[in-house]
Amino acid sequence: MKAFGLRAVCSIALLVVVVPAGAQVIPIKTIPIAQGDQFQIFPSDNLGLGGVSIALADSLGDPFANPATTARLRGSRLFSAPTVYSVSRNAGGGRSLPLAMLARQATWYGGLALVLQQVDPSRPPDQSGGLANPVAQLPPPPGGATPIPGPDLRAHGNEYAFGMIGRTLPGSNLSLAASALWTGLHALDGVDLLYSGSLRVKQTGHAIDVRIGAWKEWPGERGARSLEAIVLHNRFAATHNVLYADQVWDPALQRTVAQLRTDQNFDHTNTWGAQLKYQIPFATPGWRIGWILTVNRATHPKLPNYEITNVAVIPWDPGRSYAYDLGMGLSKVQGPATFGVDAMYEPIRSYTWADAIAPTATLGGDTIATGGKTVENRFRFSNAVFRIGVGRDIDLEGSPKMVGLQFGLMMRSISYRLEQTDHVELTQRALRTGWLEWTPTWGLTLRFPDLELRYRGRVTKGAGRPGTQFAVGVRDMALAGAAILAAPSGPLSLIDVNTATHQISLSLPLH
Repeated sequence: MKAFGLRAVCSIALLVVVVPAGAQVIPIKTIPIAQGDQFQIFPSDNLGLGGVSIALADSLGDPFANPATTARLRGSRLFSAPTVYSVSRNAGGGRSLPLAMLARQATWYGGLALVLQQVDPSRPPDQSGGLANPVAQLPPPPGGATPIPGPDLRAHGNEYAFGMIGRTLPGSNLSLAASALWTGLHALDGVDLLYSGSLRVKQTGHAIDVRIGAWKEWPGERGARSLEAIVLHNRFAATHNVLYADQVWDPALQRTVAQLRTDQNFDHTNTWGAQLKYQIPFATPGWRIGWILTVNRATHPKLPNYEITNVAVIPWDPGRSYAYDLGMGLSKVQGPATFGVDAMYEPIRSYTWADAIAPTATLGGDTIATGGKTVENRFRFSNAVFRIGVGRDIDLEGSPKMVGLQFGLMMRSISYRLEQTDHVELTQRALRTGWLEWTPTWGLTLRFPDLELRYRGRVTKGAGRPGTQFAVGVRDMALAGAAILAAPSGPLSLIDVNTATHQISLSLPLH
């Protein structure tokens, strides 16, 4: 079991932004909750190399991250990349079936993709490996009353649609392109675990990701220098209808009965982002070095009122975040061998607050007007990402076929300081914490004269999921209108799980 010590309330339990490809939208997490790999829906040649990308081109994944890099395509191709992921201890899983086509004609190029996905319900394993049934712990309803529904064990589907168009300007080695990704959401992996004690969570929503990209090359004797630029806008909007069964005293029956209650939570985040990537070759043949700079500005008009074990319930209102990514990478491609390494530093600043829903008295005798801030939270992240990978192609003697092997490792360190000001209790609290997630990767490629078949896999370790057995400790409590502000004194207990992802991609040239 993993104890994630908390002395102050974490306002952002998890910020989820739907971005299946690339690292142009920087993820923000304040709790080490394991998430399934449901957004790895498009093929990636570098996935088995630990996802190395700064100084090493990804022939399959780059067009979905920066549409202008499709100009590298020598001809039209058809892709499919069935992907399956699972969370250990039978805690969830999902599968995706994408179909994509990238086409080029003279100086114009474009692409289309459709993806169908199923996500299994997230299940909280307890320490014995079983699954808790909250309905079994409730008293039966009186005769004629609405029965208490059990957990929703059905898989729910998401749909994705991608479109892209671009052009290479004649005589300039400059390419410009634009892309759009629309997502219809009915299930985000892990969200139903963020409402402790609920019977079921119905999710609905959508996301749109629009990108404008540029790619420029300067040929030289030692190889080509290149510059990539991306500007994007991502809008995410989801609604969580959370069903609870409250135990209330029925004076007519003279006993406690279960009463159904539905809470509606909104999760809205709008992100503007930009990225620059620059690569140059070394004098030594095959070596390249690259730098990357990413900037994100996100606003959070609505954040859900998550209930995660002993993390207190607070109605969080608007917030904003600024995230940056500064990185450098090295790569070597010479003959059949490939090597790449990336190192990135991610400073992030997030600010959220809670609004008073009614005039609220403070401990000092003052009154906070409706709409005034009752709690303010400031997060300061110092995250780091390290990726490394090696690959080797092996020719089969006497055959036009080729076998490729890949191995890699990705490590992400998350560390932050939270400063919380409670204007109701007139207190201030501080928290420093962090954790490490690491992901070994591997890949196998079979190249034939008329097609390429790739298998990529990875396992993410270092995170967990809420179990059914935990200790709740509440030290300070104050009433703020209809809300309860509670600062937990006990640890948040998570059970260690691993997330495994397997992808098989098929690439066919269109003659």
